[in-house]
Amino acid sequence: MMAVGVLMISLAIALPAQAIPNPRYYLAQASVEDLQRHQQQLDQQRSQLNQEQSRNKIQETLEHDKLKGLQKNVKVTQSQLQATETQLKTAIQTLQGLEVKLVSAEQSYRQKRFSTIARLQFLQRQKLDRGWAVLLQSENLNEFLDRRSQLKRLYQSDRKRLTAFKTTADRLDRQRDAVERKKTEVGLLTQELLAQKADAEGQIAYQKSSIDRLKSDRRAMEVAQSQLEQDSSTISLLIQRYTAQNRYNIAFRGTGQFILPCLGEITSGFGWRMHPVLGYERFHSGVDIGVDYGTTIHAADRGTVIFAGWYGGYGNAVIIDHGGNITTLYAHTSELYVEEGQNIQRGQAIAAVGSTGLSTGPHLHFEVRRDGEPIDPMAFL
Repeated sequence: MMAVGVLMISLAIALPAQAIPNPRYYLAQASVEDLQRHQQQLDQQRSQLNQEQSRNKIQETLEHDKLKGLQKNVKVTQSQLQATETQLKTAIQTLQGLEVKLVSAEQSYRQKRFSTIARLQFLQRQKLDRGWAVLLQSENLNEFLDRRSQLKRLYQSDRKRLTAFKTTADRLDRQRDAVERKKTEVGLLTQELLAQKADAEGQIAYQKSSIDRLKSDRRAMEVAQSQLEQDSSTISLLIQRYTAQNRYNIAFRGTGQFILPCLGEITSGFGWRMHPVLGYERFHSGVDIGVDYGTTIHAADRGTVIFAGWYGGYGNAVIIDHGGNITTLYAHTSELYVEEGQNIQRGQAIAAVGSTGLSTGPHLHFEVRRDGEPIDPMAFL
């Protein structure tokens, strides 16, 4: 035992103090390091969590703002739908009233026409000299004057009858025109409503029936042409008003050298032309490019969209301001890819070919305007 004790004392003297192992010390030291590492991990996770919460909060705010915008757009769309539906309902009621009056007027006209034709046929069957014969058979001057007065009243009555017949016929034509104008209004409002509802199939189906009506009914075509001319004039005022307010604030000014908005045959040129259906000259404010339904329409030059939406007989239309008082118009489109205020590059897709508005088939109606007035697009291509 004493030998073992001496050996232990000798080893203790021989070894330095740092070399003496202390298990409790090492255990405590290891636990602190683990806790520090664990604390660092917790701090990193807490930082990541805070960042994630910040991102979520920002995203939540963005989504909330987006939802507000969507709700606002829905309200605007619902308001537009209600307004269009109200206009359509009123127009249909007016049309029904006009059609009832037209039926009554046509019945009255047919009766007057029958009696007038019968009277003329009776006069034609009489000898041309019968009136003179009646006068010559007078036995004295008083009878002669009396018979002449009666014949004069008879002829005056026939003249008044013919004049009244002509007046009735003219009035009937005006009533028919009024009915056609109201049909055109109802048709445009129906198309606009379908476009607002994004009912593509319903819109295409209705457009087909409108095309058939325009192609088969000369009066409907005349009214449609008049409506297009009226819409063209109001577009001139719209462009002039816009350019007057924003003349020095155009975001993208054009190059002045245009490209053809879509590749296809030019089926109708600019200016006065013999209308293929009406058979007489009408002014054409642009060029028509015959292409398939859905073909992409490209911006002729860079510029700023000043109108994108429904415009009467032009249907879905886009108007781009290129600066220098030059604007381009793309009409009868089936779908719009741009919105008002958007900056557009040359050749950018802006719409798809369709047959909306007053159109007899899918095509692009392309206009170039200076100070709002139509000019020949071919001078820029």
